[in-house]
Amino acid sequence: MAGVLCAERVWVETFTGLHVTQFARLLKVVRERGGNGTLRGRPWSLPLAERVLMVAVHYRTNRTMRQLGPLFGVSSSTVCRVIQR
Repeated sequence: MAGVLCAERVWVETFTGLHVTQFARLLKVVRERGGNGTLRGRPWSLPLAERVLMVAVHYRTNRTMRQLGPLFGVSSSTVCRVIQR
């Protein structure tokens, strides 16, 4: 499954309403607070930037997990785990 959305300038600004610098600051805060941690279990299938983008798109557009899955190239259960984490 290949995803359409990735953490690039056009997608960040279009789907989240954040400028790239604002998104970079958000990403930095998430990374500092342990959002990139894989201390146990399987590593994430998406990089941190795309997981943060997924959550931001979910909150901004109110898309369902079934709609977000194909956009990011992952299953809806993966979307659910990312949003819950």
